[in-house]
Amino acid sequence: MPVQIVISDYDPAWPVQFERIKAHVSSALGQLAVAIEHVGSTSVPELAAKPIIDLDVAVPTFTDIPEGIERLASIRYEHRGDLGIAGREAFDTPTGFHRHHLYLVAADGREFKRHVAFRSRLRRDDNARREYEQLKRRLAVEYAADIANYSIAKTEFVERILAEELGTNH
Repeated sequence: MPVQIVISDYDPAWPVQFERIKAHVSSALGQLAVAIEHVGSTSVPELAAKPIIDLDVAVPTFTDIPEGIERLASIRYEHRGDLGIAGREAFDTPTGFHRHHLYLVAADGREFKRHVAFRSRLRRDDNARREYEQLKRRLAVEYAADIANYSIAKTEFVERILAEELGTNH
């Protein structure tokens, strides 16, 4: 049976969960991690979201990714590949942590810049945040058990915001 898409009201526990995950990841990656950023909807105060923490772990360059994968494996993160998005390596949540999506990225990479720019815009722009929340709630009903099409249906909004934030070459 397909998983139901659930959009929850903002939960102030999400940043607390992020900090717990960040500390765990930092302990394994040390100086290799140049940034660990809470991204995605749970990182935006007052924005409803699927209750899954998204975080980007940035290493200096793409050539540092293999070492990052090894270090994350040492703390029970299972590497899942790029899941079809070049420049972003995904990992399963280890047992004992709030459900999250961890992405290992290069600090100068496209995906990291996009995630941070989108999050930053939603944090400072009440109108964009409200518009995005309304869209997500509507799409969660429309695509209740179809996460792939739910994600695709958000693309136009996301790309518009990114074009405004980063210009047309994002």
